[in-house]
Amino acid sequence: MKILVSGFEPFGQDTENASGAVVQGLRGVEWDAGLEVVTSILPVTWSDSAPALLRAIETHRPNAVLALGEAGGRAAVTPERRARNVGHGRIPDNDGAPRPAAPLDQGPEFLNTRIDPALLVAAIRSVSVPAEVSDDAGAFLCNAVYRALLHETNLPGTFIHVPAVRTQGSATVGRETDPDAASSSSSSSSSTILTIDQLTDAVAASVKAVAELLRPAV
Repeated sequence: MKILVSGFEPFGQDTENASGAVVQGLRGVEWDAGLEVVTSILPVTWSDSAPALLRAIETHRPNAVLALGEAGGRAAVTPERRARNVGHGRIPDNDGAPRPAAPLDQGPEFLNTRIDPALLVAAIRSVSVPAEVSDDAGAFLCNAVYRALLHETNLPGTFIHVPAVRTQGSATVGRETDPDAASSSSSSSSSTILTIDQLTDAVAASVKAVAELLRPAV
């Protein structure tokens, strides 16, 4: 069984992206026999983020895909229930390109995940990390990548948002999903602030849950 996990490169002036940091952390995890986890870091650009995911799928031929991104206004890990057919960048991407609101494809308004988000929430909570299902993946590149995964492939796949955790300081970007919410910060006194190690544990638990779901019955 092979599962692809993708995350994003740093965005804007930030030197970190929590989703990319989690992907790097997963590379050090010892997986059970019969489970191979491959990873990809996607660019934060409208021109190439979704194509980069599709290229990774073509290269690795995974059995399932978990795409990750960060949402700066969230204090829990949030598996996304659906992808919206709209792309919109309120600020330019890493190429400096704006994105007026417009449909991403010719499909319906929403496409639903192919992996039960409640299953992932239970797996994440089992490693003592807060999690809840989200019905809003935003309209930025996280949603665009999720939409491409569901629209362009038939693979079991989903998207998981993680808080925009930084090892030092606060995220200056990462709020594109929740632009009116507060940033995550490593120095915050809030007990809900998580670490990259905790986020890595949460996604590793999600990977294992998906592998178990897809494992053929003996």
